[in-house]
Amino acid sequence: MKMQVSEMENGIRLLKLSGKLDSVGVYNVEVDFISQCSGDKRNILVDISKVTYISSIGIPMLVNAAKLVTRHGGKFALLSPQKSVMDVLEMVGVSGIIHVYHDTKIAKNSFLTA
Repeated sequence: MKMQVSEMENGIRLLKLSGKLDSVGVYNVEVDFISQCSGDKRNILVDISKVTYISSIGIPMLVNAAKLVTRHGGKFALLSPQKSVMDVLEMVGVSGIIHVYHDTKIAKNSFLTA
């Protein structure tokens, strides 16, 4: 699992994950991932288009990060999951907790609305 961090316009931090979000993948990125999500009114968009697999270990990392961000007044969303990853997110109910977008422009605009 690898993570790339970049800043987008309007104060949106883009975190790009690639690889498998399993126990090894979470171990490799979780501390830095949570660190990147920390701060007041932080807006986080997580591009998971290159995540090929997500396990029961990877799901809490995303949910806990989303809770952290919203608790501090920010917004958190996922971008472009592959079908197999989206199926898992839907099956366990994550897509009902965290907004999931399939279009970057729509995702970016969602951070501008209240």
